[in-house]
Amino acid sequence: MRKHFWWILCVFLVFAVSFISWTPINVKSSTINKTNSSAKEVFEQYASTVYQTAKLQQAGLDIAVFEKALTGYINLKQANKLPQNSSVITVVDFNKSSREKRMWIIDMLNNQLLLNTWVAHGQGSGDDMASQFSNNNESHQSSLGFYVTDDVYMGKHGRSLRLNGMDEGFNNAALARGIVVHAADYVSQGTINQLGRLGRSFGCPAVSPDVIGQVINTIKGKTMLFINGNDSSYTSKYLNQDVYANFNVPTASLASIN
Repeated sequence: MRKHFWWILCVFLVFAVSFISWTPINVKSSTINKTNSSAKEVFEQYASTVYQTAKLQQAGLDIAVFEKALTGYINLKQANKLPQNSSVITVVDFNKSSREKRMWIIDMLNNQLLLNTWVAHGQGSGDDMASQFSNNNESHQSSLGFYVTDDVYMGKHGRSLRLNGMDEGFNNAALARGIVVHAADYVSQGTINQLGRLGRSFGCPAVSPDVIGQVINTIKGKTMLFINGNDSSYTSKYLNQDVYANFNVPTASLASIN
């Protein structure tokens, strides 16, 4: 009887030790998954709040493109590529026709759309729609990805703004190629009426002379510009969603999310 008792006790102890050593791993894994899920949900709620408050849907900006731009904005800040007080982002969507106003400048501090305007793509990228992209000099094609605005200078197109490409292999040759924001007469309703599309650049995101001053003055001084387009080969480390876990929602947006 005593041997039977000790045998049962030993089996119970082995089971208990196994259960105790196994349980925390399961709980920890569950907690991590819940944390990651919550971080993504908070980010999506924040993106939705800005999107709705700034009326970006009404201005033609797709929510998925905005979320990509916002992900890059957060990553660039955490990588110290942008000043922490940088609060303006520019989004260009070359998935849209050149006849559409496909550049949006957004104040992330006040959740406000500052400007929605036309922007040209490179002549090597296509006619009305941009479908080909390159980082190579003399390609006359636009380059996709994340940029940080650089210095303002006077060039052949007048007052212009240099762009520093952040994505290796996709736009990091922007400075060497002379890819800048500049004014161009062919970015206008008149050109659309005449050609059925905007005129095209040598790869620069050119804008109308009517808005060049506003554009440069608003986005100069190390702000982010993101160019989106239809290219399955495009990848960027600045689209890493792990950044959501360390993302702090701006105080002004907390009330809307909560």
